[in-house]
Amino acid sequence: MMTQPSRARSASPTGRDPASVRMRIEAMEKLLEGIFVIPGTNFRVGLDVLLDIIPVGGSVIAAVMGSWMAWEARNLGMPKGAIIRMAGNIGFDALLGAIPWIGAVPDLFFRSNTRNLKIIKAWLDTHHPSTVIIDQ
Repeated sequence: MMTQPSRARSASPTGRDPASVRMRIEAMEKLLEGIFVIPGTNFRVGLDVLLDIIPVGGSVIAAVMGSWMAWEARNLGMPKGAIIRMAGNIGFDALLGAIPWIGAVPDLFFRSNTRNLKIIKAWLDTHHPSTVIIDQ
């Protein structure tokens, strides 16, 4: 007897449904904020910090990648106030990263994409509770 796959498994990561959007946004946040572990520590960094090594241009690239998360949030129908908060996080992170060479240091601690992911998850958990994934 065949059983139906659960909704979370059958959702395509390329779909427009909230579960697919959530998976894409979580993957982008991991890429930007925590894909690498600094050897000898348990501290994770991502492309956001690594791109700050490139003066000005790296910060712009990281801001564009982070803005994609805000775009997805807008497409979900999140309120303008939440989108503005997310844009503020992205802008502040870009300003920090625009400082040549030194900008990577504060960017290690101000993780705009992680903050924005929390905003999106809180909204999704309230308005689309079926997208909640229990972390193991």
